Amino acid sequence: KSGLDPGGAWHAWGMACLKAGNLSSAREKFNRCLKPPMDLNQLNHGSRLVQDVIQYLESTVKPILIADDDYFATLRELEATLRTRSLSLEMMCEGKIQHNSYYQECLFYLHSYGTNLAIISFYMRHDCMREALLHLLNKESPSEVFIEGIFIPSYESGKLHMLENLLETIDPGLESWGVYLIAACKYLQRKNYYHILYELQQFMKDHVRAAMTCIRFFTHGAKSYAELGGKQTWLLKIKDHLKVYLQEVSRSSGRKKMTFTFRKKMSATDVSRHINTVDLQMEVTKFLHRCESSGTSQMTGSSLPTLFGNNNMKMDVACKVMLEGKNIEEGFGIAFRVLQDFQLEATEVYSKVAKQLVKQQKYSEIRQLLKCVNESGVAAKNDGDNIILNWSCQILLNGVRRVPFNEDLDNLIQDMDSDENKIQAYVMCNKLRSAYLVSVRQEKTRAVQLVQHVRQLAENSGDDVVKAICAQWL
Repeated sequence: KSGLDPGGAWHAWGMACLKAGNLSSAREKFNRCLKPPMDLNQLNHGSRLVQDVIQYLESTVKPILIADDDYFATLRELEATLRTRSLSLEMMCEGKIQHNSYYQECLFYLHSYGTNLAIISFYMRHDCMREALLHLLNKESPSEVFIEGIFIPSYESGKLHMLENLLETIDPGLESWGVYLIAACKYLQRKNYYHILYELQQFMKDHVRAAMTCIRFFTHGAKSYAELGGKQTWLLKIKDHLKVYLQEVSRSSGRKKMTFTFRKKMSATDVSRHINTVDLQMEVTKFLHRCESSGTSQMTGSSLPTLFGNNNMKMDVACKVMLEGKNIEEGFGIAFRVLQDFQLEATEVYSKVAKQLVKQQKYSEIRQLLKCVNESGVAAKNDGDNIILNWSCQILLNGVRRVPFNEDLDNLIQDMDSDENKIQAYVMCNKLRSAYLVSVRQEKTRAVQLVQHVRQLAENSGDDVVKAICAQWL
């Protein structure tokens, strides 16, 4: 007659019984309209009807708790308590939940009709974190339930340390929690909560991942090496984490191998290599910090290269070190170590440096670069020629008028080993008369080919004088 559907009628009747304090009658009515969820691990708190029941029962407890419900409960409540204590619950929370009839009713409905997330959230709301964790483990709930029901409420309420202590108390080795801890780390990384992530990684004793997080703290947001100079503490922490990991690997190698499936593993060789990278980055940071502070820094750009990036970024570091000192020689030693340690293309780096020096018209520095390259002991025969050819290309790209050809440039080309390379460099710089003079010194057949090529270039560029000289020689 009320116009409600049967389920709604039974629910309304049940709520009326609850408000009258008749818990057993309420159960009878709710059993007719409530159903357990199809999937206990779904990420919600069950049906709206169940949530209404729990919300009412929890709100009913509040005034009773103030007056100490164990002593002032009515006979009807005590009777309901005796009935609910016979439920086959897997675990019982100590204190107020264990001795309160309304909370026991909550657990009855949650276990009968609620999701695992609803049960865990109930425990968390009432400071029963241990029971929440045990329920999670016993039901083998997925990591999403842990994140939503336990982890997020813990750090949001400032109880992350309490959570960590309980995890360790339940399983000192943390293996039972591995999948949940890794999921928590991924969640924090997606949210960019790196300080909480670092704290969690330290608790997990996941030293390799903790070192990776320290790298981010060192590099993120820095706009200059002067800023990085003030963040070198993170470099020391990276080394500390990697050294502790090496010690642990060394200790476990002589014993029965222990498996920590959730901690990132790395070979001792790779760890030692990363420690060397940190040491070299510290040296680079100190050097470039000093250069920026003294005002010798010349390079500008939106990105700040470090040795923790890819090979292109490492090459940028080598270039930056050579270019930002008082002269090329000052930073060449550090740059050379970068090239050697990471097996980078040295000629490509030297050519980039030479191009920058051409832009800055520091031609004497190019000669110093060639001297350093030759004295390094690992330069190939044509390395010097290739460097000069590359900056000749830069002159061609910039236009002759913007980069004046002077005696310093001519001397550099004269220093090249190969006459063919000299001719190519002169042609790139549009010095066709000099290209002609070197061409005529070659073997006759080759000289004819080269002079014909120079004549054609002179004709194309409108240089009648060089065109006539070539024609006369031919």
